[in-house]
Order: sequence, then C-alpha cells, then structure tokens
Amino acid sequence: MRLRRAVLVLGLLAAVLGAAPAYADDDGAAVVAERWLGEREVDLTVHSPANGRDLPVRLLVPPGWSRTADRTWPVLYLLHGGNDDYTSWTRETDVEQLSAGAPVLIVMPEAGRNANYADWYRPDGGPNGGLWETFHLTEVWQVLRDNYRAGTARAVVGISSGGTGAITYAARRPGTFRYAAAYSAPVNLFDPVLQAILLKTVADNGDDPHAVWGSPLWQASNWRRHNPLDLVPDLRGTTLHLSSGTTGLPGDLDPNGSWSLLQFGEAVIGANTARLGLRLSLAGIPATVHLYPNGTHSWPYWQRELHTTWPALLRSLGAG
Repeated sequence: MRLRRAVLVLGLLAAVLGAAPAYADDDGAAVVAERWLGEREVDLTVHSPANGRDLPVRLLVPPGWSRTADRTWPVLYLLHGGNDDYTSWTRETDVEQLSAGAPVLIVMPEAGRNANYADWYRPDGGPNGGLWETFHLTEVWQVLRDNYRAGTARAVVGISSGGTGAITYAARRPGTFRYAAAYSAPVNLFDPVLQAILLKTVADNGDDPHAVWGSPLWQASNWRRHNPLDLVPDLRGTTLHLSSGTTGLPGDLDPNGSWSLLQFGEAVIGANTARLGLRLSLAGIPATVHLYPNGTHSWPYWQRELHTTWPALLRSLGAG
C-alpha cells in the first residue's frame, strides 16, 4: 500500500513538473515513462513485475482521446511477428492513417524477438524468455484500463507468429476478445516443417528452444494447450478471420527479385490455415478463411488483409 501511494505521488509530481507520469497498477505494473511521437502515437515503458523488467508498448490513441475523458474506448491489440518488435505495425503499415477516424485505442506490445505469445515453460531460458501472456493480457491490460481509458470490448490481430498469438490468446481467455484475426500464422505447432522453423528461430535468437513450451515430446500436453488447432472448441463466440497464401510464389504485391526458396513456408502455413478452417467448420464455429494462391510471407499482403478485415473488426467492437 505504501509503495502504491509513493508511485501515485511521483506521478502527480511528474505531472506538475511536466515529466513523464508514473502510474501504479493492481499487481504493481506501472508506466515508468511516456514519450509522445505525435498527436496520437505514444511509446510507453511499462514495468512488468511478472518479468522483473521494463518493456515497451506503443499506443495509437483515438481521435478526441483524453486521459480524463468521461468515456472509454474499445481496444485493438496488434501483435508483431518473429525477429521484429513492437514498432513493426506503424513502421510497415498505414495503420495510423487507417485508424485516423476510428474510435479505437490501438495497443502494440513488445513480445521478444521470437514472438512466442506464451508464459514460457522456463522463463529463464534465454534473453527473450518471459511471461508474455501475463504481460500482455494482465499487466498491459491493467495499464490501459486504469490509465488510458480502455473499455471492455477487445479485438486482437497478429501477423505470422503474432497471428498464432492472436488465436491462442482468444482461445485461452474465452470471452476476452470479440474478434481475432491471424494473417499467415503457424496455426499448427505440430506440423514438422513449422515446428522445425519455430525451434530454429528460438535457437538462432540465443534461447533454449525447449524453454518456450517445453519439449514437444515430453511436454506435448503444454504444446497442445498453446496450439490453435487443438483449441478450436474454445474459439466459439469469437469472430474469426484467417488468411494466408497457399503456394509461397510471388504475387501481385511482390517487387521483382524479392522472392526466395524460404517463401515456400507460406504454402505450409496455408495448408494448416485451411486445416484449421475445416476444423472450425466441422465444430460449427463460423470463421472467414481467405486463402489466396500466390503471395509471400510479407507485409504488403498483411496490410491488405488489415484493410479487408477493418470494417468487420470495427463492427465487432461496436465502433463501426
């Protein structure tokens, strides 16, 4: 209690002096720095007690937003992919312009270089280890709710492994997200090609590949608890959108000379996306599945999907 009062006093003092405010939260999560990049774009540094360190989060506030407003705004999580960071959505897409008139608070949290959206089996398994699900869905959510006028309606969209996170989060926290979209996401962690790529990515980033979900053999049950294909029943009631290319060959948005053999991974993702779509259909769970023949694992296609899904996303939040 004394710590909470001290942080609140520091926040008031910072406001008076014009410095970045510090906000306490229910479990001790707090904004320790706030840097405005423009009228709507702001970078937060959030202290995460669950992870014992400070982590960055980027926000796009809606038009007319005010910290002291009487109203709240629905929230859209945008999740980045592997070998990237929390700045990727504003760097690679026109989401700031697209959302200029939308009454939605957009949050883009850091998830580590591997972008494994989970509380790691062994959080100390490398520099990118952590309790990421707790950070995103408990700590960041408390910060948004208590300090940035976040309402209860939420949606989540992710690209690549961020798309895996979007579907996983929606399933593991039923009722939390009204809408979930995954663009080019590895939705089957047990596919041998995708599993090999995921494990190699973790290792290449200096982490223990078995620290994320454990061993795929000895901790297979934990893998299944984070595998979209195994979480279908828990997605009932969430509006879903899945998309992917199906060949990995260059499409209409690929510049000449940009293609490589690695892009055939998109075909594997497409096959598993179709499999998840079928499993959802057999379970009687509605989902929009957009499979396009050519097109690579790249931002131009994900931006197009964002534009395609934007109207439905806003409607799900009561903002369109």
